[in-house]
Amino acid sequence: MHQKLSKPFFRNDDVVALARELLGCRLWTRNGEAVTAGIIVETEAYDGHTDRASHAYGGRKTPRTEIFYHPGGVAYTYLCYGIHTLFNIITGPADVPHAILIRAVAPCEGIETILKRRNHSRLRRNTAGGPGLVTQALGITRADNGLPVDGNRIWLTAATGRERVTPSEIRSSRRVGIDYAGEDAGLPWRFRVDASPWTSPAK
Repeated sequence: MHQKLSKPFFRNDDVVALARELLGCRLWTRNGEAVTAGIIVETEAYDGHTDRASHAYGGRKTPRTEIFYHPGGVAYTYLCYGIHTLFNIITGPADVPHAILIRAVAPCEGIETILKRRNHSRLRRNTAGGPGLVTQALGITRADNGLPVDGNRIWLTAATGRERVTPSEIRSSRRVGIDYAGEDAGLPWRFRVDASPWTSPAK
């Protein structure tokens, strides 16, 4: 039985540690009768106080970033390059603007539905091996912005058994597509399950 992660889990104020801890957890969605899930194999951490790659860097508050200041445990979804919806989890206590981007999952539940959404005949790395592919595979949209991630529409469960990830199995590297962030672009805050064939391509 998979244990649902509750709001206190997401209110850890160490966003980097939490981004690592999410590896191996399952991300679930329900669309009507369709339930789908993937094992999280890649994340990126964003610290809104100090990280120039964050949409909330320096405590920036706009209609878009208002969600960052909610208590952790809600979804932040936005459109990237006008094409791809990306799914993030707001973390930390209230008024601490932290977020974790889910970059890749290994599909594990509702496979037929996932394949249909992706127009694939079989599972392969690019079924859900990238942040825009995760949302397509799991049916996450911009309308999910602000929803709790411990509800009946989107929820996460703790890693169990072989899905548990040890520190030695985690590879850290620079994050993707944030060259504008200056020195912060070099922070090793992208985390992957090293042996996973489901992560997005390495740079």
